[in-house]
Amino acid sequence: MNIQVFGTKKSFDTKKAQRYFKERRVKFQFIDLAEKGMSKGELESVRRAVGGIDALVDPKAKDQDTVALLAYLSPDQKFDKLLENQHVLAEPVVRNGKQATVGYAPDVWKTWE
Repeated sequence: MNIQVFGTKKSFDTKKAQRYFKERRVKFQFIDLAEKGMSKGELESVRRAVGGIDALVDPKAKDQDTVALLAYLSPDQKFDKLLENQHVLAEPVVRNGKQATVGYAPDVWKTWE
């Protein structure tokens, strides 16, 4: 298992996800989206795993202008805009190889163990 947790240090759900894996002694890599975002390949892999770009966007993100703009763009434009503005991603994004979840999803993570 190669778990990656993408999120920010201030995100409550990201902290809960880290605690979930620590309590089960599952090694994971934390990537702070505020410091280092996802690569194009990582974002593409997560997009495929979660069923589309819309599942990645946090409708309650602070940057409501970008969230609103994403609703009017074509899928390719949405992907590029999300790659540039990763602060509107729903957190945490948890990857395990080709599998991924968005948000706090311990029910799915249990199946990975």
